Amino acid sequence: MKKQLLLITMTSSLLFGCATQTFNLENSNAPHTGADNQQSFFISGIGQEKQINAAEICHGADNVVKVQTEQTFVNGLLGIITFGIYTPRQARVFCKQ
Repeated sequence: MKKQLLLITMTSSLLFGCATQTFNLENSNAPHTGADNQQSFFISGIGQEKQINAAEICHGADNVVKVQTEQTFVNGLLGIITFGIYTPRQARVFCKQ
């Protein structure tokens, strides 16, 4: 039984991948000067949404360079361990200096 559980865990870890969505508002390689926070979702995020006010973080909409969301390896691993009950994502806001 333990071997089967280990095989299922290893196989499922190969099936999920990291995913990143980046929204560039300006062509700039600005360093990360905004916010970086983890957003918690439950049951794979079905019917849920999280909002970040990028203009407030960057002190004005003109200062927002890029907004990014990412599912990291650790986020995916947490989703597998909890069988999709807890599925976090990272959200980042990049601002002009």
